[in-house]
Order: sequence, then C-alpha cells, then structure tokens
Amino acid sequence: MDNKFSKPLPHTLLKQYKKWKSTQFEDNKALHKKLSEEGQNPKAMIISCCDSRVNPTSIFGADIGQFFIHRNIANLVPPYKTDSDHSGTSATLEYAIENLKISNLIILGHSSCGGIREGYEIYKKNSFGTDQRNSFCKQWLSLLLPVIKNLGKKSHFEEATSLLEKLSIVTSLNNVLT
Repeated sequence: MDNKFSKPLPHTLLKQYKKWKSTQFEDNKALHKKLSEEGQNPKAMIISCCDSRVNPTSIFGADIGQFFIHRNIANLVPPYKTDSDHSGTSATLEYAIENLKISNLIILGHSSCGGIREGYEIYKKNSFGTDQRNSFCKQWLSLLLPVIKNLGKKSHFEEATSLLEKLSIVTSLNNVLT
C-alpha cells in the first residue's frame, strides 16, 4: 500500500542527524549522560508555537536541559477543565508543575503567527463548524473565539491579527491561573 507517509526520510535529514550526533551530541555527551541518569531539572517551562520559524532554545541561547518545552499551534493554553478535549497542553503543564517543580512559565508568542491568522480567518468566514476540513485545527483554534469576539471592529487584517497575537498570550496566562 502506497501512502504519502511511507517514503524514506530525505537524505539531508539523515545527514544532519549524523552531523549532530558526531558533533553537538559528542560535545555534550557528559551532560546528556548526567541528565539521563539524574533526570531533568529545568527551572522554566516554555509554551511555544510549533511554527518552524520559532526555536525557543535558540531565542534564549539555552543549554540542554534548561527548559521544559511544549509546542502547539499558536502557543495556546486552554482554560482549566478536567474533561477537556484540549488535555495535551494541560497535561504537560501539570507535569511541569507537579513533577518537575518548575518555577517559571514562559508563553512565547511571535509575530506573523499562522495559527493566529488561521483562527481569525476562520472566525471572519464563520466556518468553525461548517465542514470537516481541518476539524482538529478548528477545534483547537476555537480557543481564540473569546479573544476574537472582544477585538471589536478592526478593519485591517494585519492590525487585528497583530493585536490577537498579543491578546491570546494574555488569555493563555489567565487560563493558566484557572
């Protein structure tokens, strides 16, 4: 059976992995061993967008083991609900707090966020529940609805999405407090 996922990894990815293994991994072998034997002890957690242009460890110049990182579309944190369909982020946050005892939480947003833009476009087209295409994404991005509804009448797409990028972080921080 042929499907789009049965193709081998591109040669460049294998080459890059081998290069990482022979350089960065070897250079930090003792640290990797220590973290493996003693466990991780990050002081901070980052909830970041999964956008390929955003690399939280690079932004902060972080060392291996410094951050516990969770990535999702548009770096959203859902409100607290024990029966939620959005439990992946909640479970990761709970693990970081309860098991790793992190002392700092960073919700790392970014400009020109594709998830934020998509959520805004879906809202403007009023298509959150109209078809099954991207149904998981639509369900996830529906977390933005309360923020979008409170934006008011922003006439310019860029202005509205830029404001939404900022307000969604405030909303996620407030959701953490729930």
